[in-house]
Amino acid sequence: MADSIQSFALLLLLTWGFVFSSPISASEYQSLVLRPLAAAQQAISFTPLQLDSESGENILALELHHIDHISSAALNSTPTALFEKRLQRDAARVKALSTVAADNATAAGQSRSRGADFSSSVISGLAQGSGEYFTRLGVGTPPRYAYMVLDTGSDVVWLQCAPCKKCYTQADPVFDPAKSKSFAQIRCESPLCRQLDSPGCDATKLCRYQVSYGDGSFTDGEFATETLTFRQTTVPNVAIGCGHDNQGLFVGAAGLLGLGRGSLSFPSQAGQRFGSKFSYCLVDRSATSKPSSIVFGETAVSRRAVYTPLLQNKGMDTFYYVELLGISVGGSPVSGIKPSMFKVDPTGNGVIVDSGTSVTRLTNRAYIAMRNAFRNGTTGLKLSKGFSLFDTCYDLSGKDEVKVPTVVLNFKGANVSLPASNYLIPVDSAGKFCFAFAGTNGGLSIIGNIQQQGFRVVFDLAESKVGFATGGCQ
Repeated sequence: MADSIQSFALLLLLTWGFVFSSPISASEYQSLVLRPLAAAQQAISFTPLQLDSESGENILALELHHIDHISSAALNSTPTALFEKRLQRDAARVKALSTVAADNATAAGQSRSRGADFSSSVISGLAQGSGEYFTRLGVGTPPRYAYMVLDTGSDVVWLQCAPCKKCYTQADPVFDPAKSKSFAQIRCESPLCRQLDSPGCDATKLCRYQVSYGDGSFTDGEFATETLTFRQTTVPNVAIGCGHDNQGLFVGAAGLLGLGRGSLSFPSQAGQRFGSKFSYCLVDRSATSKPSSIVFGETAVSRRAVYTPLLQNKGMDTFYYVELLGISVGGSPVSGIKPSMFKVDPTGNGVIVDSGTSVTRLTNRAYIAMRNAFRNGTTGLKLSKGFSLFDTCYDLSGKDEVKVPTVVLNFKGANVSLPASNYLIPVDSAGKFCFAFAGTNGGLSIIGNIQQQGFRVVFDLAESKVGFATGGCQ
């Protein structure tokens, strides 16, 4: 009897060993249902919601829409042309991010001023069109509603203001601070003014601001406090830039709601109200069944989320730096990728989570190693010519479904397994799909919004961590 039990136990152990050491398991590959690139759908309306938690603390939930949904030009463009424009915007943003990092390296410990015109103004921000997602909110008392870009890569909240020295075209009338009862200019001696990178003053000792972008776009004007309204929810005394001199193409948006980590971002200013927590969930830009959303407050935190600590970078305090230890493809860590490739340093290098970048960028050595591992796992698929910045594409015409290697981002404390649709994506309507990662010559890697789609991405500033929750954008 004892011999029989021992034999059974040995057989069971051998079976387990085979199962867990098998070179091919269900977790190493996943199915991708193939859907061609779809045309953008125009958004009908924004429907912000106000919820109350059990503790009675205010919770704010807003719908977000992709830039293609509010652009009239998008309705007259082919899906491929729209996608190419998206990649062009993306390249401009990544270039600006890299420029910011490079400038930070050369200007460490030096003034950030740029010439006499802006010698006493703040210079910060990223590429024009610095976000792919928009919402609608009210500014002033009574509120005047306008589209605003949401961007985790910027801090200062700003919008165009009358009278305009120079204003670009926007979808709504330009905000006139003279018609708002709650608009209050900030004086130079105010602590809020001193939080600007390089605060400026006019002849009457009122605070000035400027946000200068990597492509030459900028906004310049007075720094003030104002009330922001999100349907029934009002947030008073938010420090904003009121720009009278603006240059750029923000595709109909009146301005930008900065969601960065700095002290002047909206999450930081409204931290006491909303517990220094917010999260967003982004759907594919062509999705029509449910919108993307952003939530501020305790409800923003998902119980399903896995968390990785936020890292400090004193020279680049706007950005959300995380520790990426490696990447797994097809169930195995990619050889050739080392944590040192993603190390945070004072020059701005490292890995950031960014809402405004579409395609995840990795330092070149890491990208090449990852791409090669993916290619090795897709030898059964027909390779096709590259597309734009993508060098690994496949002709999947005539197929309804394919098997592809799993891709897992191995953060410190959190292994984030990406859905196949987040990394093998359609680029036309004829069955061409591309591996949606790219390399960069610099040391800054960026986790983009295509790879974030379908996750609720949680920014818990109180606990200094960022989380990723599966389950879709419910």
